[in-house]
Amino acid sequence: MSLDLSQAGVITPFWPGTNLTSQHNGVCFGNVTLCLNSDTLCTLSTCDLTLAHFTYVPNLGGNAFFAALFGVCGLAQIPLGIRYRTWGFVIAAIFGLAGEVIGYAGRIMMNQNPFSKTNFLIYLVCLTIAPAFLSACIYLCLARIVVVYGEEISRFRPRIYTILFCTCDFISLLLQAIGGAIASTANDYNTTQMGINIMIGGLSFQVFSLTLFVVLCGDFAFRLWRNRQSWNVSHQQLFESVIFRCFLWGLATATLTILIRSCFRVAELSGGFHGPLANNQPTFMVLEGGMVSIASLCLTILHPGIGFRGTWRDANFNFFYAKKQSLGTETDLEAKVPSSSPHQSIVEPEKM
Repeated sequence: MSLDLSQAGVITPFWPGTNLTSQHNGVCFGNVTLCLNSDTLCTLSTCDLTLAHFTYVPNLGGNAFFAALFGVCGLAQIPLGIRYRTWGFVIAAIFGLAGEVIGYAGRIMMNQNPFSKTNFLIYLVCLTIAPAFLSACIYLCLARIVVVYGEEISRFRPRIYTILFCTCDFISLLLQAIGGAIASTANDYNTTQMGINIMIGGLSFQVFSLTLFVVLCGDFAFRLWRNRQSWNVSHQQLFESVIFRCFLWGLATATLTILIRSCFRVAELSGGFHGPLANNQPTFMVLEGGMVSIASLCLTILHPGIGFRGTWRDANFNFFYAKKQSLGTETDLEAKVPSSSPHQSIVEPEKM
């Protein structure tokens, strides 16, 4: 018995060599009831993988490893955030790492049931959105790095970097969240595809913002190289330290790996769920799991609280206006204490 599903837009590769219910060129072979209700009724013993969301079964060991790694990094972020009071950084990191854990939990469940739409959407939505929070962690560090080296060297004030990239990240996250919500609640192919297209738009905007971030970081690094004599000497001990330089390299590595991962996900989703990238498990494990794992380790082991040697709060800046001079400077003291000339003396009136 066969059923033509081509009108529903279901075109999948044929999985040869089995007698299970399957599809070929949009035509279902086998049990019609299973074909029409594959998400809820199919199992590995009754249906072919051509009816699943992947033409492979997600590897249990590899996905469990990534879930555990992100869980450990997330737990480590909590004491580090409290110890160094990196509140904005730790909140974004925990949201991102929690999303990674949930996403890989979805893939672990797909190891047992690759036909479940619920498990598939848990994986799809969480692993698509989560790195946007890790990007926010990276963006929050740039403004403080500018403060450490000297605001006068930078092309823009620290708050401009924060406003620009946090806004870009919010737009990217919003598009991905809206697309994920539409895809997860859709009951037909066209609506699901619309949600996926919105998610692709959010990912593309994330690639744009990360690329712009790399360009502006490169511009700031070039200006530092040309103006070494203008570096802020009050932070000289910090920016000459090995740990701070390692932190900068870790931040650069995290940026590059998330950018590579985002480009991969745009290409993967653009090719469709039945495209070659979406059904290549080794490529996914390297360019998605591997890249985000490297970024997470960099942001945890080389945490900004450690990298700034406990001076994260001292490198803060005023968000809505230019940073004022620190209290206690010579100018402030002169304004507060009236100067007296060497020829002047204060003579206390003689008590009567």
